[in-house]
Amino acid sequence: MAERPHHQGDVDFAARNGWDRAYEIYDDFDLPTYVGLPTFMKLPWVPDPSELRARNVDIAIVGAPFDDAVSHRPGARFGPRAIREAQYTSGSIYSLQLGNEPFELLTVVDAGDANIIPAWIDRAHALIYRKVHEVASTGAIPIVLGGDHSITWPSATAVADIRRPGSIGIVHFDAHADTANDDWGVLAGHGTPMRRLIESGAVKGRNFVQVGLRGYWPPVETFEWMQEQGLRWHLMREIEERGAEAVIDDAIAEALDGPDAIYISVDIDVIDPGSAPGTGTPEPGGMLPREVLRAVRRVASAVEVAGMDIVEVSPPYDHAEVTAMAANRIALEAISALASKRLAGQPVRFERP
Repeated sequence: MAERPHHQGDVDFAARNGWDRAYEIYDDFDLPTYVGLPTFMKLPWVPDPSELRARNVDIAIVGAPFDDAVSHRPGARFGPRAIREAQYTSGSIYSLQLGNEPFELLTVVDAGDANIIPAWIDRAHALIYRKVHEVASTGAIPIVLGGDHSITWPSATAVADIRRPGSIGIVHFDAHADTANDDWGVLAGHGTPMRRLIESGAVKGRNFVQVGLRGYWPPVETFEWMQEQGLRWHLMREIEERGAEAVIDDAIAEALDGPDAIYISVDIDVIDPGSAPGTGTPEPGGMLPREVLRAVRRVASAVEVAGMDIVEVSPPYDHAEVTAMAANRIALEAISALASKRLAGQPVRFERP
């Protein structure tokens, strides 16, 4: 019988295998995206509001992994993680569109997720409100990753509360108005958040601008309510006829008609489902991804941004991460636009007067 190889106890196996050589050790921020904690763009994970304040954070990513208020296809609770993971770059990035390095100009971190559990809408909205309120109270601009669109009600309300006595307006990119009175009797559904915001007084109807509406919902009586409240909107038909640039310029002017700052809400279904299939209520005939990315850059460059959300990314219906990648890039475009403001000497953080 052959004997097994025998090695003395003092053999240096690391040296024998060449594993004792000096190697460069990379910071977590510079490691590949698939290594370590999946934070947004490998940014530091800073869930503690006192640390956000101590670091003087400019922008904080917040997750709202909640989709119990959907009326059609579920799965958006997995959206925040998918958006965070939908990236191939790490370390200091450079925006070709805007010619800046946003993470060199701004302090951006991932502030973690709201404390969500399933099957309890009221609790989820309360904890989203508290998480966004904590982040916004530090002066950082929250970018909230949803989740279904019902999360805009607590998220935008938290931002509006922090900004008082000033006021905020909303620029809302969506295929659907989300101004229904209820979803089968549910007042907090993902088709109702904009009505709840306006009825509560957190946002005034005349300070609300919608872009990209199309399809066959909501019913006509909902639009009548919108007219009564003074909402302004731009149908997809208008984008087709006049071009996205002209429509966005009008939306910016309307959004700045009164408010001190703007909250941007992007439902990923504003993009045509051929380019963003992973969503709960796909609506054919939407905007191109490049149109939405440019629109977000233009809005974030022109207004004082109080907060932002990107919602309705539903990974179970996505293909090759294309919807999550679009959402990831929407956040990056807003961050890069705010970095351009910093370069120009304009404020980014909210400093209470």
